[in-house]
Amino acid sequence: MKLQLNLQFFAGEKTEKATPKKRLDSRKKGQVAKSQDVTTAIILFTVFLFLFFAGGWFRERMLNMVAVPLMDYIKRPVTLDSTMIVYGEMLTQVAWLVLPIMGVAAIGGIVGNYVQVGFLVATDPLKPQLSKLDPIKGFKRIFSARALVELLKSVLKISLVGLTTFLVIWFSIEEVLQLSLMPVAQTLITTGSLTVQMGLFASALLVLLSVLDYLYQKYDFEKNIRMSKQDIKDEYKNTEGDPLIKSKIKQRQREMAMKRMMSEIPDADVVITNPTHYAIVLKYKDGEFEAPVVVAKGVDFIAQKIKLIAKENDVIAVENRPLARALYDQAEIGDPIPEEFFKAVAEILAYVYRIKNKV
Repeated sequence: MKLQLNLQFFAGEKTEKATPKKRLDSRKKGQVAKSQDVTTAIILFTVFLFLFFAGGWFRERMLNMVAVPLMDYIKRPVTLDSTMIVYGEMLTQVAWLVLPIMGVAAIGGIVGNYVQVGFLVATDPLKPQLSKLDPIKGFKRIFSARALVELLKSVLKISLVGLTTFLVIWFSIEEVLQLSLMPVAQTLITTGSLTVQMGLFASALLVLLSVLDYLYQKYDFEKNIRMSKQDIKDEYKNTEGDPLIKSKIKQRQREMAMKRMMSEIPDADVVITNPTHYAIVLKYKDGEFEAPVVVAKGVDFIAQKIKLIAKENDVIAVENRPLARALYDQAEIGDPIPEEFFKAVAEILAYVYRIKNKV
């Protein structure tokens, strides 16, 4: 009894890799190996890379936003119409600054998700799940190994970003100390350059970390979708059908095919035998068939049954060992005999027809 329980325990162990069907079902539910850090890191890197190349354009836009109100808007009369015009113009200037960055971030997010999971639309994650409100399960999630890994990741990311920021400032300390002595325009240029440098270095490090996180997420995903031997058996039954039922269906099909084959024997012309192991039943109608057709064949027990039915229906049996073996191997039921056997079979049929005419 103890041994049986142990075997049942191991049968339920999820030790097997997920089958293609299980992977496909999980993917349809939105359950895939994915790291959010990859998407975030790529978004940050693409945004700062865009700012690196388009920094001059943004600088001109920002300076224009400061200069125009001081040089133009301040001279305009304060009315409802002028206020709306100023509001519209300023909103347009802000949009020219914000929308390109949002567009680049959106492209980075799409790329970050696509490189991980490809094109995927799943609605299951959007469905409300009451199980997420379970305080016991929530408590387990908070103090789980996964939560510990996420904590270590966060500490590592904060440390690396802080270190990167410190190093960029440290190696540019002279420029930082000179900021108070620089003109406003030069201050903006220096501050923007340092900010973009810090962002590029930090986001590049985050991309490297996110690759490691993706490998961990992939490992964790593969572990979570493992299947037990019983799961694989159940899946096979659901997709392919119960093996016992399939074997019974095949057996029934064989029985029906055997009955159809045996029903053709009484109308046949000749049975070519081995004589004990093989029996080939041929039928030929001049004008209807181009060549004699195999209507039944069998070996051993089936061959004996064929000869018995043939005898009961006065179908002549002719012994020809090599021809019987060759026809069995090269001709299927319902097919005409191969051309190389025409002469041998014609001689046998001529012999059979002579005997029938004598009778």
